[in-house]
Amino acid sequence: MRDLGVGFGYLVKGQRWVARHGRQFGLGLLPGLITLVLWAAALVVLAVWGEDAVTWATPFADDWTSPWQGLFRGFLTAVLFALGLLLAVLTFTALTLLIGQPFYDSLSQQVDEDVSPDGTAPESGLPLWRELWISTRDSLRILVRALLWGVLLFAAGFLPLVGQTVVPVIGFFVTGFFLTEELTSIALQRRGVELRARLALLRSRKTLAWGFGTPLGLAFLLPFVAVFLMPGAVAGATLLARDLLGEESTGRLSDDANETVAP
Repeated sequence: MRDLGVGFGYLVKGQRWVARHGRQFGLGLLPGLITLVLWAAALVVLAVWGEDAVTWATPFADDWTSPWQGLFRGFLTAVLFALGLLLAVLTFTALTLLIGQPFYDSLSQQVDEDVSPDGTAPESGLPLWRELWISTRDSLRILVRALLWGVLLFAAGFLPLVGQTVVPVIGFFVTGFFLTEELTSIALQRRGVELRARLALLRSRKTLAWGFGTPLGLAFLLPFVAVFLMPGAVAGATLLARDLLGEESTGRLSDDANETVAP
C-alpha cells in the first residue's frame, strides 16, 4: 500500500514544479480551457436531453405504473449522466494532451532534465506529425478500453445495493488507472515505450497508478480544477514514469513527498 502514498506524492510534486515555473503553468492552461468548453457543451446537451434519450431507449416501460416508471427511468438517466462524466474525465485528459502535445512534451522534458543526474532528457527523435499520430492512435485504443469498462460498470449499476456503492468506487479506480496511463504516455512515448508495454508497467504497479490517478480523477470532476491541475499532472506523471522504469532521479523534486524517486 506504500505505492498509494508514493503515487499521490508524485502528483503533489508535479504541482510544486509548475508552481515554480510560472510561464509553463500559464501556457499549460490554454489546452485545458479549450477542452473544458467542448466538454461542458456536451454535458449540457446530455443533461437537457438525457431523459428523452432514456425514454426513447426504454419503450417497454411506457405502460409501467407510477412510481416505478419514473424511478426506473430516473435511475437510468442518472447512470447515463454519470457515465458521461466518467468519459469526460478520461477524454478530457486525452484531448487536452493532444491539443497541447508540443507544450506538454516540452514540459515533460524539462522535468526530466531537472531531476536527471546528468541533466539530460530522452528524446524520441520523431517528427511532430508522427508523435501526434502515435498519441492519437494510442488515445483511441485507451478510449475503447475505457468504454468497455464503462459499459460493464453501467450494467453493474443495475445490481441492487452493489450498483450504488461498490460500482462507483470501482469506477473511480478504473478512471485513475487510465488517467495515469494517458499522462505517463508523454514521458514513456519519448522513451520509445509502446502502449502494450506501458499498460504492463502500470499493471505491475497498480497501487502506484491508483495513488496518482484516482485523486486526480476525483479532482477532475470539478471542471476548472481540471484545467489548473493539468500542467502539474504532466510534470508529476513524468516523475512516475521514471519510477516505473527504475531511472535514478535527483534534484529538488526528489527531496519531498518521497525520500528518493528511484525504487
